[in-house]
This record gives sequence, C-alpha cells and structure tokens, in this order.
Amino acid sequence: MTRGRSRAGLLPSPSGRGVGGEGARAGHSPRIQRGPSSGASRHLLPEGEGEAALTSEIVENVDSETIHLAPSRGTRRVLIIACGALAREVLALNLGHIDVACLPAQLHNYPKRIPEAMREKIRANREAYDEILCLYGDCGTGGELDRVLAEEGVSRIEGAHCYAFYAGEEAFAALAEEEPGTFYLTDFLARHFDALVIRGLGLDRFPELRADYFGNYRRVVHLAQFDDPDMETKAKAAAERLGLAYERRFTGLDGIRSFLEGATQKKDESWPA
Repeated sequence: MTRGRSRAGLLPSPSGRGVGGEGARAGHSPRIQRGPSSGASRHLLPEGEGEAALTSEIVENVDSETIHLAPSRGTRRVLIIACGALAREVLALNLGHIDVACLPAQLHNYPKRIPEAMREKIRANREAYDEILCLYGDCGTGGELDRVLAEEGVSRIEGAHCYAFYAGEEAFAALAEEEPGTFYLTDFLARHFDALVIRGLGLDRFPELRADYFGNYRRVVHLAQFDDPDMETKAKAAAERLGLAYERRFTGLDGIRSFLEGATQKKDESWPA
C-alpha cells in the first residue's frame, strides 16, 4: 500500500495500491471559459448558493483545457497554470487580477505527459505575462515536472500532490502513518466520483472488481475544501459504495492561498525589477 507519495493522485490499480485519484479517460476537447466564479468567503459557499449554483459558473470537464480570465488587470499580468481538478478551488479565492489556465485533469492518468504539457503551456503564454506560477504537485512525474519548471524559470507550490498542499504536508504524513490503507477524496473527486472511480475503473460493469481495487483499503478520508453539506453527502455515499469507513477532515484553501498570495505579493513589492 502506498503511503500517499509515489504516483499519488491516480486511481488505484487492481492490486489495491494508490491513494485516491483525480484523473479521467478520453481525449482532448479545448474550451474557453471567461468568467471567474463568485468567491467563497472563508471557504464557505456563498450565501444562498449550493453546489449546483457554484459549479454552474465553473463548468468542470476533466478532459479539456480551460482558461479563466481575470475581470481586472493589475500593474503586472500573472498567470497560474493549474491542474483542472483545482479550477473551482482556485477561482473561489477571488484573486481577481490573476488569470488561470487549467490543463486537463485526466492527465493524472498519464503523469509522464504532465511535464511537457506544462512546458508547452508556459511557452505559449510567456510573452503575454510578467509572471507564471504552477499549481501542481509532483503528481507522479518522478521529479520531471520540477526539472521542466527549473528550466523554464517557473515556481510551483510545495507538495507531492494536492492532498499534501490541501491538508499540509505534516498533517497528510500523519494521516498516512495513522492508516496506510486510506483512500483520499478531495471535493473534486467526490463531485466526479461516478465518472472517475465507478465508470473509470469499470465498476459499473464489473462490480466484483471492487475487492481487487479496494480490498487493501480501510477508510475513505474526505479532505474537504468547502463547508458544503451536499458535498459531504456525496463523499459519504462514495465511501459507502466502496464499503469503507468514512472520515472528513476540513482543509479549506489556505495552502493554495498562501502560495499564490505569497508569490504574487513578493513580486509586486519588487516591481519593476
């Protein structure tokens, strides 16, 4: 059983190895979305808005690239290149002067493709921006993503995967040590559980494979980014379908916020260089 570092973010293999997943199958179908979402103050959904309302503003497609353009411009143009699994969460921070470009979340099923996809996106946008930041963990690339980012002069958030920078690396390590047989859900994975886990692993057609994939797991830990009762219901239902115990740990978005605000403020203080 992995402890949440190597190839984390992928769906489990039939041996039951792996720690949850944020990927999907299928091809590439580019789409542009030009409106950032309304924010989520203190990581709560806006008053009067539930899951459907907020998600309708950010149409998540695990197979496509998206770009979300800021409604205003600061003195410097900043671009975040993020995993598509993080789009809703990044936009909820209301960093209104920053553009967000998301690579397809399904790249998590093909981690060797992530570094060059990142390089292409950086080079395609370098001339248009003063600063580019990377919102990815290593995500199973074995250090190749960091090598590409070093060559391109782009900084990324610390952490091997999104579980670590959501929960905090020390807290995540403690969770993994406490119970190595843990399947992790983020809000994104809970939202897309049927598509990514049930249909993605073929469990809709071959439910008897559940034991092959999840027999070594003991619990589901939902690392929750928002205080959303509907999302908690979905995560509990996912754990029940897998026959695993359920725990919820609220993480909020402070890990992402600290990285993005710290990186952009540091540059702003020294601008122009």
